[in-house]
Amino acid sequence: MQNTQGIVLRSVKYGDTSLITTIFTSLYGVQAYMVQGVRSVKASRNRSGLLQPGMLLDMVIYYQPMKHMQRMREYQPAVIYQSILQDVVKNSVSLFSVEVLLRLLPEAAPLPDLFDFVYEYFTILDATPTKQVGNFPLFFIINCSRQLGFELKGNYAEDTPHLNLQEGGYTHNSPALAPFMSDADCRMLSQLIATNSYETLEHTEMSAAMRMRLTEWYIAFLQRHTQHMSNIRSLQVLQAILH
Repeated sequence: MQNTQGIVLRSVKYGDTSLITTIFTSLYGVQAYMVQGVRSVKASRNRSGLLQPGMLLDMVIYYQPMKHMQRMREYQPAVIYQSILQDVVKNSVSLFSVEVLLRLLPEAAPLPDLFDFVYEYFTILDATPTKQVGNFPLFFIINCSRQLGFELKGNYAEDTPHLNLQEGGYTHNSPALAPFMSDADCRMLSQLIATNSYETLEHTEMSAAMRMRLTEWYIAFLQRHTQHMSNIRSLQVLQAILH
């Protein structure tokens, strides 16, 4: 029996009263847990609510290597959100971020540094004023992919001013194939890649249209250069919310 922290990625109904929940844990990476009785008439609604995507948990677990389904003895909120669950914008950002994790994270691989980044990200997202979270999704996908080893080659410079999706980075010559990025977009993405603080991120100004172009380009980059990055369904919702 061990204590660990977790970030809920997905919960699926199982039977009449149970859930199968996928959790990114600090000790063991992505694990699946059977949570029995949480949807029963006698169960508190708050218990199943704690297993919504994006929730941060303190957990007591039984871990058995090589077992597909793990057991969880108990769980409680590690952070009590003040706004993510009620705020439409923040909730949309949260769901997008969780979907990115579901696409990128390998199963059962401990990633403590990435876990710490994601845990802090959700905590700061909850505490940041809504009008300042527009850049969070792009910042999140850049940093998650970087820690997983998927990073753009080079950077924006006089000699390498073009973004090339096929080559996966900045190049001297303009790409032969679409998508083609403007000079302003290329400079901004390079600036965001170099951003390492939330304070700087909050003061990085760009239009909603530019933000969405860069997000779509970065997703396309990951789809081309990783094996499991399929379409992000929540992207359309995010686009409608962050206008």
